[in-house]
Amino acid sequence: MTFTRRTVLAATTALLLPFQALADVAPLKIVATTGMIADTVERIGGDAVDVRALMGPGVDPHAYRQTRTDIVAMARADLVLWNGLYLEAQMEDVLADISRRVPVVAVAEAVPEDQRIAHDDYADRFDPHVWMDPSLWQSVALSIRDALVDVDPDRKDVFVANAEAFVAELEALESYSDRVLGSVPDAARVLVTAHDAFNYFGRAHGFEVVGIQGISTESEAGLNRTSELVDMLVERGVASVFVESSVSDRSIRALIEGAAARGHEVRIGGELYSDAMGAPGTYEGTYVGMIDHNVSVISGGLGGVVPERGMNGRLKAGS
Repeated sequence: MTFTRRTVLAATTALLLPFQALADVAPLKIVATTGMIADTVERIGGDAVDVRALMGPGVDPHAYRQTRTDIVAMARADLVLWNGLYLEAQMEDVLADISRRVPVVAVAEAVPEDQRIAHDDYADRFDPHVWMDPSLWQSVALSIRDALVDVDPDRKDVFVANAEAFVAELEALESYSDRVLGSVPDAARVLVTAHDAFNYFGRAHGFEVVGIQGISTESEAGLNRTSELVDMLVERGVASVFVESSVSDRSIRALIEGAAARGHEVRIGGELYSDAMGAPGTYEGTYVGMIDHNVSVISGGLGGVVPERGMNGRLKAGS
């Protein structure tokens, strides 16, 4: 058989067609409720996904209500991912309706029940803030990987490889956090914040966590609660409390003023990312950057030793 330039070109083109077709497939349209989920989808999906986060920096997911634009985006998506565990409490009916037409996955519910923290006030409900412990977020990452594979099995190898790399980074983040937070003196390991978003963090790293409000920001901190916490700050000599980027600092300021009236000075140890990450395009606007920031601010605010600019040298100066 004589091989001409044309026959060789035709044969080569035929061999490349499956790969070219795969490369030309449009990215999956993914809608994620929170920034933490959206960032994790982008890490695992890579160029194969086009991700839209409904809730940006400073947005409280406990109180968030979907807009008409959100509903349209979810209805047109290939996959919708939400936290679940009653975090997006105001959206549950809409998500249930969307699930009749589009795959919808509550990714935090991949965390085994025996690893969840039970809700103080409601039976059979759990603290939804699982992203505060990178070891638990591994389960969420794998749930996202599996959801992507279910929707697009042809790109399974990409999703699996990216998930493995991300889980390895989460393991490194966990080790780093243990080391830095381990430098906080035992007597100072009390973390006071606006609401109970840090219980998984506290359990993982040996901190007593005190939230002025409950697990949901929808709960109110009454005068009795504030008075009790002021007593605790004074009696135990707590020197620092922390504000949150997505929660009003009003209740924290009330604690500081109450302690001052009792002759005890309390300062703000820094601002933490609780239910939302930092600005898009910044290191703090990624899941790893969010946790790195919190670890640095908490450790520094409570007397620990903090490496300059965090785990990867990417934190903003002064974080």
